[in-house]
Amino acid sequence: MDNADLLEQLADIHLPPEISFWPLAPGWWVLAVLVLVVLIWSTLYSLQKMKQRKICAYALNELDTIHHEYLDSTRRSDEAENAARLLFVNEFNAVIRRVALWHYPNSGIASLAGPPWVDFIREKGNSSGLTEEISDLITRGRFMPYCEVDINQLYQFGQQWISSLYETSAESADPPKLNA
Repeated sequence: MDNADLLEQLADIHLPPEISFWPLAPGWWVLAVLVLVVLIWSTLYSLQKMKQRKICAYALNELDTIHHEYLDSTRRSDEAENAARLLFVNEFNAVIRRVALWHYPNSGIASLAGPPWVDFIREKGNSSGLTEEISDLITRGRFMPYCEVDINQLYQFGQQWISSLYETSAESADPPKLNA
């Protein structure tokens, strides 16, 4: 027999069946679950940060509102000026307290007044702008018959403290829980 006859007797090469895409190998399932967990976690984290930014903006807007109300009545008598300053100090204190209550609802700060309230403010946020004058106003401002305060300095302290509180809570916040 010659070589041509021998070659004709051979069967064609049979290729194995193509590898199926489905079902996936276990490694792909693990990767898919990990990607899904990361997507859910990052979405929850982003939503939490957006909520924090929105609440911070709302608090700063409240502070802006009381500041603009104070500034709107530019020409006042001395008595009216003093009353406007006292009103601003009391409303300022109310805004700061609401922000603190939002961040620390179970800490018992609703009942704090005087020096413990100022200590809380010093402890929890950026209080580098908290001067003795502002501290005194926060402590006993609503009981003073007359107050001489730089409203803009008090306003800037409020902005700084509120912003620092929200930045701190965003940085130190625990990652969102997946079992909501």
